[in-house]
Order: sequence, then C-alpha cells, then structure tokens
Amino acid sequence: MPLETIGDARCFDGRQLRFRHASQVLSCDTTFSLFLPPAAELGPVPVLYWLSGLTCTDENFVTKAGAQKYAAERGVAIVAPDTSPRGENVPDDPDGVYDFGHGAGFYLNATEDPWAQHYHMYDYVTAELPDLINAEFPVDRNRVGLFGHSMGGHGALTIGLKNQDTYKSISAFAPISSPIHCPWGEKALGMYLGSDQDAWRHYDACALIEAAEERTPLFVDQGLGDDFLETQLKPQLLEEACEKTNHPLVLRRHEGYDHSYFFIASFMEDHIRYHSEQLSRI
Repeated sequence: MPLETIGDARCFDGRQLRFRHASQVLSCDTTFSLFLPPAAELGPVPVLYWLSGLTCTDENFVTKAGAQKYAAERGVAIVAPDTSPRGENVPDDPDGVYDFGHGAGFYLNATEDPWAQHYHMYDYVTAELPDLINAEFPVDRNRVGLFGHSMGGHGALTIGLKNQDTYKSISAFAPISSPIHCPWGEKALGMYLGSDQDAWRHYDACALIEAAEERTPLFVDQGLGDDFLETQLKPQLLEEACEKTNHPLVLRRHEGYDHSYFFIASFMEDHIRYHSEQLSRI
C-alpha cells in the first residue's frame, strides 16, 4: 500500500503533509493530510484524528482550522482523512445533493447496494488508516484522540464511543448528535444501511451512550447562531442522554457563532489543549 506524497510544506517548524494511496476497504484511491509537529523529529508523539463534515475533503481542516500552531506547541500530530470514497466508479447521490454520496460518507460501513462496495469509512478510519499511520510515521499508538465537526462530529462521537479502549480523548464541534432523529441522518442511514432502524442505532451517539459500559468524557462546542442547530444537530439530545447515564459531558454553547470554520478556528486551541491534557495522563 505505497504512499504518494502530494503535499509537503513547512508549518510552525513542523511539516504539513498530504498523501494519496489505494485503499482496500474503500476500493478506490483516497487522500489524507497529516501534520507532524517539531517534536516528532525526536520520537513518537500523540496523534489526533480529525473527521470533517459534509462536502469537505481532507484539505478544509488543514487550510481553515488554524490547528497547526497549537498542535506544534503541544507536540501532537493530526491526521485528517477525506470524508468519503471518491472516483468515477464510486456511486454518488442520484440527485447530486450535497448531503449524501461523495463528501458524505457518514463514517459508517454501508450494507446496501450500490453503496456497500465503497462506503466503508468506519473501517477506513478505525483500522486501515491508523495501521498505515502507525507503520509509517512517528506517532504513539497508545495516545490517540478523535475529534470532528458536524457529520465528522457525529463520526468522532460514535467511533470514539464504540472504541473507548483506542480513543482516549473525544471532542466535537457542532456534531449531529442523533442522526436517527434528523433529516440528514435519516436519509444517510436509510440509504447506506437500509430500513432496519435497529442497525441505525449503531451509528447514533445518543443510543451508544445509553448502552456504553465505559464513560470516556466528551467535550463539545456548539454555536447558537448555527442554521442547523434545531433541525439537524439537536445538542439537547446528547445532553439528555449523558445526564440519563451520568456520562461525563462538557457542552459549551456560544452566542452568535455559526456552523462555519470561523467557529471552529475560534475554539480550536481549546480542543487541542483538551486532547493534549487528556492524553498526557496516559
């Protein structure tokens, strides 16, 4: 599984890298970005995986979030995969709508045709990509965190909750808190997984919190000027699920902030610090 380097830039005395490779689980070529802090020159560093939202590629986070400065200061690496499989042979939304198909993999393993051949972002994020990162780069596989935005916030919460032995810190910006209770999620889960709603619960953060045996703390930021707040994101459902089960949650609400990367950049330092402090305890 050779890596093709397609980007390499000096950044805050670290390296902002971008790669292309053939993914076996996605059955297509895919890209990911990787920031290595200066500390990586001295030995393995903690690693964070960032999951982006609808319509994004791996480059949105790299160019807009302003994370490299804080990652360099804290000595953590950040990996940002694409949000879906892509290519001429990868099926897209039949109507060309932004909330499904290319750019909208929802970090699950599809079981329905024609999506099941390619849309295995869960396996890519949890197995194939970290295996590649651990083998090729100076990261500490025992100190791993996960965070994301919107659809990627949903991915961070659900993947983190299902793999709490792997991900020791979890955070999110404006996550889709319960995709079984919002239009984006109902469409994606129905098309990728079929009509059996019991299968949907395996990719719903609130349902996973109710069933969890471990209680890794969650750190979430939500803008109150977000156009998707009431119809799609519904952070109150996450709050209710955590209160019901005594699952540790810090949910911060911010007046005036929308759903954009301006919001993400405003609080990125807090998230990098949070992960760094959580992982330093290991």
